[in-house]
Amino acid sequence: MQKFGKSLLLLHSVFFFHFFNAYAQTKPAIKLLETPPIASIRGMSVVNDSIIWVSGTGGQVGLTTDGGEHWHWMKVPDHDSMDWRSLHAFSAQRALLLNAGSPAHVMRTADGGKTWDKEYEDTTKGIFFDDIVFLDDQEGYAIGDPIAPDAKFAFILTYDGGKTWMKRQHYLYAEPGEALFAASGTNLVCHRYGSSIIQGMITGGKVSRFIHNNDIVVLPITQGSPSKGAFSLAFERDGQKGVIVGGDYLHDRDTTRNCVYTTDSGKTWTVSTAAPGGYRSCVVHVKDDVFITTGTSGTDISRDGGVHWEKISNEGFHVAGVSPGGNKIWLAGSRKLGMITLP
Repeated sequence: MQKFGKSLLLLHSVFFFHFFNAYAQTKPAIKLLETPPIASIRGMSVVNDSIIWVSGTGGQVGLTTDGGEHWHWMKVPDHDSMDWRSLHAFSAQRALLLNAGSPAHVMRTADGGKTWDKEYEDTTKGIFFDDIVFLDDQEGYAIGDPIAPDAKFAFILTYDGGKTWMKRQHYLYAEPGEALFAASGTNLVCHRYGSSIIQGMITGGKVSRFIHNNDIVVLPITQGSPSKGAFSLAFERDGQKGVIVGGDYLHDRDTTRNCVYTTDSGKTWTVSTAAPGGYRSCVVHVKDDVFITTGTSGTDISRDGGVHWEKISNEGFHVAGVSPGGNKIWLAGSRKLGMITLP
């Protein structure tokens, strides 16, 4: 009887181990939210579980303050033709927009989008900004494609929360055919971890590089033509492990060298063993070694820092964002919004 009891206990232990292990590996599901009036959304900023801003074509912006249950849609006055591909929000009241294309405008609201102020304008021929990021609530950066004739990447910065901006004159030179992709506003990463600043930048096109201060690495990701290269970068909080996704947006189901990962802060990059299901325009770090990536041909998850990927859904989006706790992932694309809730 005692032997039988021990065997039964062992059986229960094995059962619960496999049950909880299976639960932990359950494929997350995408919940589609209300259909937005914006034809294409590529700007997103997640403040917390309740407050999320999105932006895109037609000069339009969206805001939810109740976790996606209801959305308020608005247009920036006198900017109907703008494509707001870059967005950073501090709260439900304060947010900044940056358009892709010329002329370039940085718009700021301090009242939840009721009014907008133009804080920066650049009419340089060929100006095309791709990203806006903030290190904290005061210091921020915006970066854009290289400008002729000297082929330097455009770079502006602010130290007062986006009220005033200045050009950085001495910045990186681009290689011939090298540029940035305004796909999801995630070519540039910058955040604090303790006393360290985790930062990095990726490029694409004929040359695809990872740039960290003066360290420049040519990536093993697919490249060599204007539609190929690195589209999105994400690091874990400590900056050791990171993932870059991309591919060829003209062939969005091609998985050839479309994702690379690092375990040494970007000194070296390795092609994923099991790749995402095609071209991906955005990758986000969720928590621990969990990353989620999305693009026009689907959405995938990695639980091992980008080494292996599993398809979540054929539902594709342009951009994703993560709530601070890492339990909710927000997605937006062409007339669609979605949410993933992780256990």
